[in-house]
Amino acid sequence: MLANFFKESVFGTNNLGENVMRPSGRSLNEIRSVSIETHITKHSEGSCLIKCGETHVICTATIDEKVPPFLRNSGLGWVTAEYGMLPRSTNTRMRRESKNGQSGRTQEIQRLIGRSLRAGIDRVSLGERQIIIDCDVIQADGGTRCASITGGWIALKLAINSLLEKGVLKTDPITDHVAAVSCGIYAGQPVLDLDYQEDSDAGTDANFVLTGAGNLIEVQASAEGATFSRFELDALITLAEGGVSSLVSSQKSAVKTND
Repeated sequence: MLANFFKESVFGTNNLGENVMRPSGRSLNEIRSVSIETHITKHSEGSCLIKCGETHVICTATIDEKVPPFLRNSGLGWVTAEYGMLPRSTNTRMRRESKNGQSGRTQEIQRLIGRSLRAGIDRVSLGERQIIIDCDVIQADGGTRCASITGGWIALKLAINSLLEKGVLKTDPITDHVAAVSCGIYAGQPVLDLDYQEDSDAGTDANFVLTGAGNLIEVQASAEGATFSRFELDALITLAEGGVSSLVSSQKSAVKTND
């Protein structure tokens, strides 16, 4: 049944028999174009600029040989993240959060990024050190948290590679790729990788974080304009699996190019 549903989805017909055209002209199961440029900053141990369509995020990794106080003498490492948006990353200027304090949204997103990246690392093998991932959105067109997770993994991997090259680490603590993509119900039809226009009009909005092996790390889904069925949720998960598979391929290419 789900296979038949996606056969219809590709051709852009929703469950009411109406033709569905995405604003971008993409197929319903098509992600935006992805480009990744690595080593874009001089001082950080790992960095990249990830572009998912018109959403652009700079991700950097900093190695700190000290862990947070609650992990001292535990033998465990830590990966954490900070997230922010430049004032003119959106169509109207935002006030800098450094002047007003972090919003609840910002705190939620950076916790999500940290949780997601920790799911792909062996904290014992990392040793008692911390890696801080900074994700700075320089242009936003939907999916900034997903781009930050996908790009943040690359910055993390490059930082880990530097520790391996120096002999500080004997084994690679990275256990798997981690990437994220948004999905939603737009015009009555499940679609992959929402841009801002689709996100604003979607009846259901969801973010999926998966490993390279396809295991779920986190699912965030909410009925923005209308409730959704279990069948539609399954459809969104299937779309997310395909999207993350494509993103992992981009991650592999980016890291391989810089080995």
